[in-house]
Amino acid sequence: MCSGGFAKCLGISLMPLAIVSVLCNILLFFPGGQSVDSEHITEQVWYFGGILGSGVLMIFPALVFLGLKNNDCCGCCGNESCGRRFAMLSSIIFAAVGVLGAGYSVIVSAVGINHGPECVTALNGTEKLWTTPFSNGDYLSNKSLWTVCKEPTNIVSWHLGLFSTLLVIGLIQMALCAVQVVNGLLGALCGDCCGCCGGSNEAS
Repeated sequence: MCSGGFAKCLGISLMPLAIVSVLCNILLFFPGGQSVDSEHITEQVWYFGGILGSGVLMIFPALVFLGLKNNDCCGCCGNESCGRRFAMLSSIIFAAVGVLGAGYSVIVSAVGINHGPECVTALNGTEKLWTTPFSNGDYLSNKSLWTVCKEPTNIVSWHLGLFSTLLVIGLIQMALCAVQVVNGLLGALCGDCCGCCGGSNEAS
């Protein structure tokens, strides 16, 4: 497969992942599917790992990858292949941006999973005590600790499920962007399609 076509496949894969990341981050603002005061939303949610890291910063590389296959750059010094190779080389920069964005999302998600959610741990009439009872990830291996959180309902599974999804998506995005770095280098060295380049040279 030509490097431009392969990059398009990567772009197609990155777009839905970016959209899902944004949706997961938005859902984290509604712990347990409920609306709560902003001061009671887990701190890591405000770092916007899914919206900025795996979302916005991933859309730019995805769009660039999608456009590489149909790149009809005029080239340089009358050589169209030169322009195509430059486009593949520039895609490496956008792939690096994607790796950084996804890496940021992975770090935020890992910290969020380790710290656990902020939840109500004690009820005193109408008074509710909001705390972060899990600070070192001990709840991950001991599900019985989840009962410490009284409200919102199912807050621990909600928090863990969404942050875990962001973590996995971030790792996948990093891998896809890393693959594009290699693909971009190959495209820059031997043109958009190595096999096609050889064939065109022989024909000339």
